[in-house]
Amino acid sequence: MATKTESLKETLTSNYETQLRIYLTENQINIPEEAFYQLLNYVDLLVAKNEEINLISRKDVENVIEKHIFHSLLLLKYMPPKVTTFLDFGSGGGLPGIPLAIARPDLKGVLVDSIQKKAKVLNEFVSKLMLNNVTVECSRCESEEFTSKYPNTFDLIVSRATVKLPVFIRYSVPIMKNKAYVMALKGGDIEAEFQIANLKWKPYIKRSSIIELAYKPNNKKNENEKKLVLFELYRL
Repeated sequence: MATKTESLKETLTSNYETQLRIYLTENQINIPEEAFYQLLNYVDLLVAKNEEINLISRKDVENVIEKHIFHSLLLLKYMPPKVTTFLDFGSGGGLPGIPLAIARPDLKGVLVDSIQKKAKVLNEFVSKLMLNNVTVECSRCESEEFTSKYPNTFDLIVSRATVKLPVFIRYSVPIMKNKAYVMALKGGDIEAEFQIANLKWKPYIKRSSIIELAYKPNNKKNENEKKLVLFELYRL
């Protein structure tokens, strides 16, 4: 007979599968079936490891599909078609980098976190998920060691609200290709830092935009104030 804990885990897993189907279908995000189940495997790993180390808020466990997996996959709708290499800055538990790597196995990625415990977890996830298209670095993106290792490397740099936008671009410039896209998932009022970033890095910015991330079924008017900031950068 299943224990109460085992029954709860089975219920959550079933709910996760249902939720992921709904969010992908209703928002017209298409991924291979193999990737779908690999994402569910990742969710199981993330939730289990979150009991040991803080990767996501404990309050988000039941809503991990919407708040973490689906929000990461939303980047696919706005990702430029010709990118080949991405950097996930401040990856933490692998968000958004691991969902992107699963959904887009053609991309080569680097997951970066400066906290050794989290970098160790990322390596564990990458190994268990058998992700051959990503590597993990325990480093700071702005460090000389990192920038010298990855000069002119990435045409897509992503992050989830780790630093202010002007700083994010500053960290991105030394490691980006001659043309690159910077995508940041943010919440709340970000107009001021968006304007400062555009002013400070104007010579590098070809275009920039704030995209309101409205989605079905429960954020149709973006009541949750989720935003995607997109910069298209060109090296001087």
